[in-house]
Amino acid sequence: MNQIKPIVTLCKYGKIKIKLRSVMDKNGITRNQLAKLTDTRFEVVNKWYNGNVERIDADVLARLCFTLGCDVGDIIEYVP
Repeated sequence: MNQIKPIVTLCKYGKIKIKLRSVMDKNGITRNQLAKLTDTRFEVVNKWYNGNVERIDADVLARLCFTLGCDVGDIIEYVP
């Protein structure tokens, strides 16, 4: 007999956690302030703040790290 193979295979590969909110809270900076300082639209900063980033833009991440004086690992984390 023919076996039916699934079209989609689910993999448990973990996820990326965005921790911008905690870094901003430690620095006492608002989303509006960060948007202005990084020359980034508020909507983009707000997505990072709420952890709703679909694609990680390396340029935005670099500007966030530079402005906040932190490392990439302070903002994003791999969670298995």
